[in-house]
Amino acid sequence: LFFPSQVTCTEALLQPPGAAPAGPSVDCLCSLPHSESSLSRLLRALLAARVSLELCLFAFSNPQLGRAVRLLHQRGVRVRVVTDCDYMALNGSQIGLLRKAGIQVRHDQDLGYMHHKFAIVDKKVLITGSLNWTTQAIQNNRENVLIMEDAEYVRLFLEEFERIWEEFNPTKYSFFPKKK
Repeated sequence: LFFPSQVTCTEALLQPPGAAPAGPSVDCLCSLPHSESSLSRLLRALLAARVSLELCLFAFSNPQLGRAVRLLHQRGVRVRVVTDCDYMALNGSQIGLLRKAGIQVRHDQDLGYMHHKFAIVDKKVLITGSLNWTTQAIQNNRENVLIMEDAEYVRLFLEEFERIWEEFNPTKYSFFPKKK
């Protein structure tokens, strides 16, 4: 997928459990185009999760992607998020909303940036690229995202996620972190 993405209506994709099926909404009266875009394709790949979603993201402030992650959690998908401590507190960050929804979030202790940008869907699909999950990046930046089902790449990224997840375990935090 390539960005910037055309701004399109994503409401039909972001319906809560029990609502109308995802697809073009004939009832939506908004003025946005109701066509496919890079963002809608990314949302579809995420919303395909049935069991688990691991997110390792530097910056996460896009509201549609935040809604999608919370919807997956509501559907019973196990969601875990690793993010950067400096960027999770910025105005507009989705991290607080994810935590409020009961989603597990871990972050670094300010020893350099946690700069990864990837997601793993059901331990089968890898989503990775240059894209920060921000509206600025989605609508304005030249970015790329690959969505692949290559078992070896999925395994490698899942190992990296688990390594970071354990490293960022809050029970291991130091009140006086050593600079690397």
